[in-house]
Amino acid sequence: MNQINDILNQKADDLFGDDALLGLMPTPTAPDVKKLEPKPTLNLPVNNTEQIKTAIHRVKDQLDGILRLLNGEIIKSNEPATDINTQTLETGEKIVEGKFNGEKMIDNDGAEYGVPANYASKSKLVEGDLMKLTITKNGSFIFKQIGPIDRKRLTGELIFNADSGQYTVNAEGKTYKVLTASITFFKGKHGDEIILVLPKDRASAWGAVDNVIKK
Repeated sequence: MNQINDILNQKADDLFGDDALLGLMPTPTAPDVKKLEPKPTLNLPVNNTEQIKTAIHRVKDQLDGILRLLNGEIIKSNEPATDINTQTLETGEKIVEGKFNGEKMIDNDGAEYGVPANYASKSKLVEGDLMKLTITKNGSFIFKQIGPIDRKRLTGELIFNADSGQYTVNAEGKTYKVLTASITFFKGKHGDEIILVLPKDRASAWGAVDNVIKK
């Protein structure tokens, strides 16, 4: 129990320590000074929503860790927290973070993990999305999208290559690969109009299918 209390106290210090509270508390003034000092505001990267999302997910992971501690689990971290990291629970479960490349999740060491096409299609994952994989004791893989990047949408034409059996989408002069599972779900056919989801600020070879307009 003392070990749990020590870890909980450490988590509390990380989240609500003096440095964090300084940004929330007003500057004290002398009793004879009537002028009210404005309250300092938190210095959040308001122009970078992805940093905010990542920070929120980090806090959530910390809280999840506290809940696991209360349930009798101890987290052993294999390496310090980074943008992409791996953790192993004493219960035998392994937590791996990585980025989606259009078909698979790639971790910090370059290891590839196949993402179920149905999940990728339903979640409309795009290249660069941050993901978390939980590998259970019985070997089951549980994927979760934890850091979606900024997106944009384009309209293009669905092309089916009979030789390869693959679908692509031509949009604004570029060709993007799409998951067959997405086309099957929407019952798309060659020549249909596709609403494609792409990373907003980076080039990509893959796109996610947002919808199909039948021709």
